[in-house]
Amino acid sequence: MTSTTPHPPPGPSRPSIGVLGSYGGFNIGDEAILTCVLDCLRAHRPRARLVVFSRNAAHTRDHQPEADTVVDWEGVPQKGLLDVLSGLDLLVLGGGGTLYDGEARRYLKLVRAAQERGVPTFAYAVGAGPLREPDDREAVRTVLARMDDVVVRDEESRLVLEEVGLEREITVTADPALLLEAEPFTDLMMQNEGVPTGTRLVGMSVREPGRAAENLDEGDYHALLADVADFLVGRLDAHVVFMPMERADVRHAHAVLSHMTAPDRGRILNEHYSPGQVLGFMRHLDLAVGMRLHFLIFAAVSGLPVLPLPYAGKVFDFARRTGAPALVGVAREQAGLLLAEVDRLWDEYPQRRAELQPRIQGLRTLAQSTCVRVGTLLDDLVPEPGPRREPAHSGLGLAAGVGPAELERPAGS
Repeated sequence: MTSTTPHPPPGPSRPSIGVLGSYGGFNIGDEAILTCVLDCLRAHRPRARLVVFSRNAAHTRDHQPEADTVVDWEGVPQKGLLDVLSGLDLLVLGGGGTLYDGEARRYLKLVRAAQERGVPTFAYAVGAGPLREPDDREAVRTVLARMDDVVVRDEESRLVLEEVGLEREITVTADPALLLEAEPFTDLMMQNEGVPTGTRLVGMSVREPGRAAENLDEGDYHALLADVADFLVGRLDAHVVFMPMERADVRHAHAVLSHMTAPDRGRILNEHYSPGQVLGFMRHLDLAVGMRLHFLIFAAVSGLPVLPLPYAGKVFDFARRTGAPALVGVAREQAGLLLAEVDRLWDEYPQRRAELQPRIQGLRTLAQSTCVRVGTLLDDLVPEPGPRREPAHSGLGLAAGVGPAELERPAGS
């Protein structure tokens, strides 16, 4: 159940903090969130015992060195799980999209169990919606009402919680992954993936239909994105690199590639990469077009103008907050409008880059404020004497090592 890390030994003011979310390697965005939440907690309380409730404990042990203890919470005996909950000083839910139909009640069952044992609880920049199922709505309404603080990552989530009937203060900040630090994505890694260097590259993200994207028509949007990819190849003389954020995305990237008239100019990243490496890959790109929220976040943090392909409120919200084009959806009849937006984005490239930077800096400041709030709550619960280390993500410029300022739109385009 435990993993050993070189952290200070327990002391009289060493709190135990649990972190619960969709963790375990299923989604690069969720893993990026976990990294940033753990970094925040570790920076605020270096001596804390950090307990991660994971859907795949082995993966989390291998990839999250800041976690002191990792606990499987699916398909395990409840007594051991409840014993771990009872020993916490604080349980943190999230961040990320945990509060939606079919999933909200599962996460909140653990939160409710912690509350019943007198453990304070904190919602860390969570995402909410869609919420139509009565059981999920009731769980959200009752459990979040008892939480010590509720912070959501976007305005859409606050509106969803208010519609459910949650009557309490809800603070809107920004996605924790905005504070992720980049790791190198080397030329050798590019070579191993068959991605050319010294040419224009456009990153593209596609996703599967599902509960979070239930209105997508699979064949329709595969053909639409193939049209977009072919347009990018012809208009920019570019190669298109499909970047899966979940393993299921690989199949849909292949489907889009099969519809392209220029499939030889497309590549799909096939290896497993850490969130920091995916963020580092962005420095090789000239433009980003895509669906997955954290693909868009990584691109924007890297200084890349992005064209979101909205399928859910969280993507609309991010487009609005970054000044990106906010299209009305992903459907084949919108092909002309979508291609026109791609064309405009390229024509206005330097201006879009300049406008993006202060917006991202503002969102990073908001993301940091969530860390400050959980730290303040923790200090109230378990006071710690003496000076404290500053949060790890106090720098609020573009992520280190990505989004070079000297990158400009190539001449003659």
